[in-house]
Amino acid sequence: MNSTPSVLNRILITVLGLKLLAVGILLMLLASVPAVAGWWHSWSAGVWNTVNGAFNATRFPGRSESWLWILVALALLVLIALMVAWIAQQGKGRSNLLAAEYDPGSVPGDVRIGGGVAEQALKHALAGRPDLAGATVVTYDVKGSPALKVRLQPRQGVAPHLLAAEVAGLVEALEAVVGRKIPVLIHIGAGARTRFSRAERVR
Repeated sequence: MNSTPSVLNRILITVLGLKLLAVGILLMLLASVPAVAGWWHSWSAGVWNTVNGAFNATRFPGRSESWLWILVALALLVLIALMVAWIAQQGKGRSNLLAAEYDPGSVPGDVRIGGGVAEQALKHALAGRPDLAGATVVTYDVKGSPALKVRLQPRQGVAPHLLAAEVAGLVEALEAVVGRKIPVLIHIGAGARTRFSRAERVR
């Protein structure tokens, strides 16, 4: 429901994982295969000589510093800016407003209901249930309209459709209090917490 770039995140994680895997395999080969160690020494020496020659050939006139360091610094600044922009995209789309309406009564003004009202109300209604290992409620802004995402972690043996029906009933009661329809996404998942938490019989 949010605008987190999940596809980009998966691509970056895959690339990073492949790089770490390649580095790990290389380290294992360097430690166990003499031929690979010899190749590495010769290859790294050639690369170092090439890089060192490039820096020596690009020195400022009359100075020992190379202007390539300026390019390296600019590249690092661009990388930092991209990382900050990527971090800023994570989790976007959340909203603190559930409903807003103009009231032309004796004292005209806007009536606003915060998303925390719905979140706390549903969390309180779901707290302490023996059939749930966890529950989270978050308000999102979807194309300019507020919506709720209810994430549930049922214990083993709980019927998902019955749990979804009960949550839908809670949402309908919330809509009656708020006075308007609220789009809701009910996500029922399972994880380590549901598998290893203390088992309880659900009646």
